[in-house]
Amino acid sequence: MDLTFHKITLEDKALIDRYLEKKPYRSCEMSFANIFLWCRFYPTTYAIVEDALVFLGEDEEEGISMTFPAGEAANVRRALSVMLDYFVERGAPFHMHLVQEQEFELLEQWYPGRFVVEYDRDAADYVYETEKLTTLAGKKLHGKRNHINNFKRDYPDWSYERITEANREDCFQMAMKWRTDHVCEHDEENNAENEEKRDEMCVALNALRLLDELKLVGGLLRVNGEVAAFTIGEPLNPDTFVVHIEKAFAGIQGAYPMINQQFAAHEAQAYKYINREEDTGSEGLRKAKLSYRPVFLVQKGFVSEKKEEIDHDKN
Repeated sequence: MDLTFHKITLEDKALIDRYLEKKPYRSCEMSFANIFLWCRFYPTTYAIVEDALVFLGEDEEEGISMTFPAGEAANVRRALSVMLDYFVERGAPFHMHLVQEQEFELLEQWYPGRFVVEYDRDAADYVYETEKLTTLAGKKLHGKRNHINNFKRDYPDWSYERITEANREDCFQMAMKWRTDHVCEHDEENNAENEEKRDEMCVALNALRLLDELKLVGGLLRVNGEVAAFTIGEPLNPDTFVVHIEKAFAGIQGAYPMINQQFAAHEAQAYKYINREEDTGSEGLRKAKLSYRPVFLVQKGFVSEKKEEIDHDKN
């Protein structure tokens, strides 16, 4: 089977966007900017298969895995058939990642009983009502309002700005200082955590650098004239805005809830929902994200063939 998978470049944005627009779900990963910014750390290639878009991830230890195709339903079904044969030719077990509930339902409809899904709670996105993140109204968000009020009291000269060419360098400088404060290059005991933080900051710096090219939206928070926090996101679909990046100085109490609330108030009012991505299994991050009372989670998982189906194919 002659399938050619390509590296993802900026020039591919229009093509990839055209297919992703046919995948109207709310997973934070399904945007060109997110895929492009992270493909350096999670090697990902793409191909157009039967007029549907397929991303392929390849790992030396875990092998190959694909995303659920994006496109018209009939084309998606044909692409799945082609990809099933592709995995056989590669001598690899069929595997899909970041599969959402609606997609697994389609798999069950097209291939009854053939596949099994394993949902990954650590990968579930937290989705909130934009109005709630803006007003923080209600008894359950009383503590969040207190954080905002305390911030305004402690830093009366605070200000919010949309990130532009004129203030982008200030964000670069803040990001570099954040990296120095949070990443210890010689701490071997916490090497994995340090590597993750380095990767995150590399993505943040590239997002700032390519803000216009990737059609991203950024906002910053100043305290005493200096950038104390910044955040970057984009429209994900007609009713959902996604926040990809958020960095603040932990020593400035209330900076995180303040940039969260201000970004929602200034940049996401045209959207009903805000996706603030997953918690990656971090206990602290999970507690923080749940404390904002998500309206729902976007569940994602892994799909593989049931063992009896694999054994049947071999016979």
